[in-house]
Amino acid sequence: MITEQENNLLTQTGPLTPCGELMRRYWQPVALSEELPYGAPLKVRIFGEDLVLFRDDQGRPGLLGLHCSHRGTDLSYGRVEDGGLRCVYHGWLYDVCGKVLEQPGEPGGGANRHEIRHLAYPCQEAGGVIVTYMGPGEPPLLPNYEFLAAPAEYRTVVKIFHNCNYLQSNEGNIDPVHLSFLHHFLSEAEVARLRTVPGGNATDNTLLGNDIAPTIEVEVQDFGVRIYTLRNAGPDKLYLRVTNFVLPNLSAFGGSTVGDGYAVHWHVPIDDTHHWKYIFMFSRTKPLDSELRNKSRSELTADYRMTRNAANRYQQDRDSMKTKTFTGMGFNFQAHDAFATESQGSVEDRTNEHLVSSDKAIVAARKLLLNAIQAVNEGREPPHVIRDSKLNHFPHLVVVSELIHASTDWKEHTKKLETAS
Repeated sequence: MITEQENNLLTQTGPLTPCGELMRRYWQPVALSEELPYGAPLKVRIFGEDLVLFRDDQGRPGLLGLHCSHRGTDLSYGRVEDGGLRCVYHGWLYDVCGKVLEQPGEPGGGANRHEIRHLAYPCQEAGGVIVTYMGPGEPPLLPNYEFLAAPAEYRTVVKIFHNCNYLQSNEGNIDPVHLSFLHHFLSEAEVARLRTVPGGNATDNTLLGNDIAPTIEVEVQDFGVRIYTLRNAGPDKLYLRVTNFVLPNLSAFGGSTVGDGYAVHWHVPIDDTHHWKYIFMFSRTKPLDSELRNKSRSELTADYRMTRNAANRYQQDRDSMKTKTFTGMGFNFQAHDAFATESQGSVEDRTNEHLVSSDKAIVAARKLLLNAIQAVNEGREPPHVIRDSKLNHFPHLVVVSELIHASTDWKEHTKKLETAS
């Protein structure tokens, strides 16, 4: 159990809040690349700030304060032209750095225009997303994560709107026990594509269902927390899963490409009661087929909302709970996750929790976040802010899902995979 003050520290991310100041020390996704073709600007909200995202005529993304510095008009209605974004009220023109290029209604185009610096945040584009740095000073290096660096045909990304605080959704990623229940399929015959775990002939679904009380251990890493989960898998066999909490608001875990890649959920606050979950998946060795590319987009509307939602009770079918899925909410994990985290309320009241031994990864991640918040509050740089290019690689960000012999030293086994990656 944590205190109300600690819960507020972890969940409030608006301007000048302690956790908001922490989040702004890292690069954060602000939109999918597909949302921003050259042309119409995109109105966005992130960490409680209303902003406008656009591409200039050179294709560079820019993120500006939403309201014009002249009279406050909404710049998302503006014209993209002449090297920037032009307000349609009086024609003021801004570049991607917030510099006022023109005040066309003023003599000489505005003699004092260079004294005005409109709010602007630097942007980069990688891995199918546009990321921004909203913190003070010189931006750190964008982490060279494999899923951001993979060629376009080897990766996919989408986002899903969640009607709750970012933290409760990210904590779902680092909760190994829920996999045996929330996502359990009662009938594998109806699932089009299930992965057989290397080292045996059983699926993840079978192995997760056969041992519902796994052994869990955690290790603090420079990037966050590594989570080991071990389940009994028959004579002389263990099912080993290794997943990761990555500071400050993402997680890496197995998925359809595990063994040759992995999946990532990156939870970016819109405000304290809503967030976007960015879902990445990549392969190291081969292009993704169309089925995998479309998998994470199933049951999504054109504006990245779930068709199964609280308004229709996630289309739960109680008859299907008898023979098909544990939840009766279809076969899409994203709908299951949305139900589990949104139904906690817009911001979970963690003072009412009763944590147990299997929640040790969640406890460790919260402690890391609280320590990182304290570091920023004391004027120190938090962990996993990368400024040295020699340190900008992560072979130790390892994801594992395989059967091993019961006598295997599973930590050493994982260590060898670090070297190989």
